[in-house]
Amino acid sequence: MNDLFQNHFNEKGFQKRTLIQQRVAEPLRNGESVLGLSPTGSGKTLAFALPLMEKVIPGDGTQLLVLSPSQELAIQTTDVFREWAALIGLKVTSVTGGANVQRQIERLKKKPEIIVGTPGRVLTLINEHRLKVSELQSLVVDEADELLTGETLEDTRQIEDQLLADVQLSFFSATDDLALDDLETWFGVKPLVVDVRDEDQTRGNVQHGWIETSEKTKARILKKLSRVKNFQGLVFFNHVSTMEKTAALLKHEGVSVGKIAGHQVQIDRASAMRRFKNKDLALLMVTDVAARGLDIQKLPAVINFDIPRNATTYTHRVGRTGRMGQSGYVISLGNDHDIRNLKKMTKEIGLSLEKLAIQDRQLMLASEAAKMAKAAPAVTAPQAKNEVKHSKKNEQPQSGKVVTNGKKKPVVATPKKKGKKKHSKRKGMRRSKKND
Repeated sequence: MNDLFQNHFNEKGFQKRTLIQQRVAEPLRNGESVLGLSPTGSGKTLAFALPLMEKVIPGDGTQLLVLSPSQELAIQTTDVFREWAALIGLKVTSVTGGANVQRQIERLKKKPEIIVGTPGRVLTLINEHRLKVSELQSLVVDEADELLTGETLEDTRQIEDQLLADVQLSFFSATDDLALDDLETWFGVKPLVVDVRDEDQTRGNVQHGWIETSEKTKARILKKLSRVKNFQGLVFFNHVSTMEKTAALLKHEGVSVGKIAGHQVQIDRASAMRRFKNKDLALLMVTDVAARGLDIQKLPAVINFDIPRNATTYTHRVGRTGRMGQSGYVISLGNDHDIRNLKKMTKEIGLSLEKLAIQDRQLMLASEAAKMAKAAPAVTAPQAKNEVKHSKKNEQPQSGKVVTNGKKKPVVATPKKKGKKKHSKRKGMRRSKKND
């Protein structure tokens, strides 16, 4: 590692490089194309950032391009690069959809050596000759299993087509949904596979569980979770419409909640993320695309408001918690049918689930909650009798006599209320008396 990088690495308190950082460093420095597979939260960004930046020459134009699936991840990755690039005099900028394109064009005029962006905006700027790629040496496809599908796959391929034939290609992912044959077909390269998922030890202790609830009461469960001490949760939805409705309901009930959705302007999305990281929000609601790759330090919980569609999506969601040795919860909400599907899904990836409960503003295993309920002191019959006697003793009837009705218990006779004499319906006429 570069000496300046090594010193900064030590200053940040890192004891040693993670497994993925160790394994890909040399191949990347040597210009090899790499497919890096490691769990979420294992330091993949620094794994490709540090060795590739060591090859970049200040002042020689754009030499390194990183593609990200979402605006949030692109901005997050840009921040990581800037921190380390400043040590060796390199400039970094981001070009993402949803942000002001004119400002991005102005920043590109400064000829940054490193660019991080989303495929759609990057391709647009290349086609408009605003982004020069003639000097580009390396292309990184981050969260590759997400990017290399649908429309973003086509955009990525078009970007790669406009680069030099010998450009270095790197792909990084937490899952192996990518087929090597596909990479060779799409990009004409067969990368070196570096897979450390089974060996990596960066994941902390994460409790995977569920709370059984109907669709109508899911929002109520979120409200209860928001009241748990020191709790924060990243809440995943399958549909933006459901997310919007739930966010509005919880805000109305006084819950500190934010949201990140594709239709929001960038400034609103960034504001929500900042407030959540500053712990001003208890819940941050997201969709799968918006949350890909987000790094939120010491996140206590991930909540599946909607059960993920498949095991791959589950893997990416749960990777937001338990990062770098931290503990966390993954809480899935659903009815009996949802939970059965969830158990099948998690079984595919070797995870076991436990039923969870919220009790006394604490999140715990349902079995522990049941034990606490049993251990709680019960009100005995003598205690109940004394409480009733004490209550009756303190009662002071306003008036009336105590009479009996033939049974053991006395009955307090209720006195008749005194009132004015009744009048007939005709005003001014008293009710006539009968003559003797």
